[in-house]
Amino acid sequence: MNYSEQLSLEQEFELRKFADQVRTLSPEQAQDLSLEIYRQMMLKDNLYGELLKDYWGISSSPVSA
Repeated sequence: MNYSEQLSLEQEFELRKFADQVRTLSPEQAQDLSLEIYRQMMLKDNLYGELLKDYWGISSSPVSA
């Protein structure tokens, strides 16, 4: 198994706690939570992209002629 696909023991515990909490949500609460999680995943992707651009020295601003 790829190491990036493995969770630490602490992460497994947190996942189990989260699963237990999700099971008690109403359908509307579950939908709201899903949307919020997806929004945060997109924000994380944006942050990683900006960090990589900074690391590689790629400017995110347009180049002036």
